[in-house]
Amino acid sequence: MTQLYDLTVPAFRRGFASLSAILKSGEAYAQEHGIAEADMLGTRLIADMAPLTAQIQRASDTAKGAMVRLGGVPTIAMADDETSFAALQQRIAATVAFLEGVPREAIDGKEDAVVTIVTPSRTLDFTGQNYVLGFVLPNFYFHITTAYALLRMRGVPIGKMDYLGR
Repeated sequence: MTQLYDLTVPAFRRGFASLSAILKSGEAYAQEHGIAEADMLGTRLIADMAPLTAQIQRASDTAKGAMVRLGGVPTIAMADDETSFAALQQRIAATVAFLEGVPREAIDGKEDAVVTIVTPSRTLDFTGQNYVLGFVLPNFYFHITTAYALLRMRGVPIGKMDYLGR
C-alpha cells in the first residue's frame, strides 16, 4: 500500500519545481515583451477568479495545510503579499523547505484519521486518505494548472512537458 507521505510530499515537490520553472518562463517572457510584472502577475481567466499570484499562494497553502492537518506539525505563516516573480519564487522555496522538514512518520499511518475542515459556509469531514485523494491533490493541481493556463493565455511559450516537469 502506498503511504500518505508518498502521495503528498513528492507530488508537491515535483509540482513546485514545475511551477517555479514556468514562472521563470513567464518572467522572461514579460521582460522580453515589455509587459509590466504587476500586469502579468495580475492575470485572471475571468474577473471573479483569483489572479496568477493567488494561484501560487493557494498551491502553497494547500500543501502546507495538508501537512499541518495530517501530521500535526506547526505551520509557517505566509502573508499572501507577493507582488513580484522573485517573491513568488521565494514563497515556493519556503514551502518546499517546510515540506522537506515534515517527518514521514508524521504523515504515514494517518489514512483513517479524521480530518475536519471548517469554512464559513460548511464543515467538511474526511478520512486522511480521502482528504489527500479527494481534496488536497485535486486542489493543488487545480492551482498549478490554472497558473500554467494563465501564463499560456498571456503567450508564454510553455507546453505540457513544462507543466509535467522535464
